Amino acid sequence: DLSYRYQPMPEKIGYLHDEIGPDYHRRIIIPEIRSATREVIGKYLPEELYSTKREAIQDEIFERTQKSVAEKYIILDAVLIREVTLPESLQKAIERKLSEEQAALEYEYRLERERKEAERRIIEAKAKAEANRILNASLSENILRDKGIEATLELANSPNAKIVVVGGSDGLPLILNNN
Repeated sequence: DLSYRYQPMPEKIGYLHDEIGPDYHRRIIIPEIRSATREVIGKYLPEELYSTKREAIQDEIFERTQKSVAEKYIILDAVLIREVTLPESLQKAIERKLSEEQAALEYEYRLERERKEAERRIIEAKAKAEANRILNASLSENILRDKGIEATLELANSPNAKIVVVGGSDGLPLILNNN
């Protein structure tokens, strides 16, 4: 739905009435605007008509119509798109497409989030592996034996430990229950 403002060229009104007649609105303005509208709209995608390019379309229709009606002694002041009404099937198709685009963007976002989470887990695992490597490099047989003796002493003092036998295969004491 379009609105437009126009006026006859004041100095050419006589020519306008002689060549075209008093019904110049129906004979010139309406056909020229319809023609320009069809040409311009044909260059755009339906979703652009519906939303993003509305002002550009309006300007282009104005420019095309202004040139053609000026040759017929008419000044076009403005063309305004009031409403774009698309066929229901086309409108539903556009809405479906926009919905699918949103779903695709959401899916891409989730994939990116999962990639970052996987990277975080890899970094965490590498850090743990490095910590274990450093710990293993710092442990010697003597340190391990000393830690084993400390643990044995703690177990021996525990009320749950019943019997302590010294001399396991690795030289550490064994603690046995009476169960």
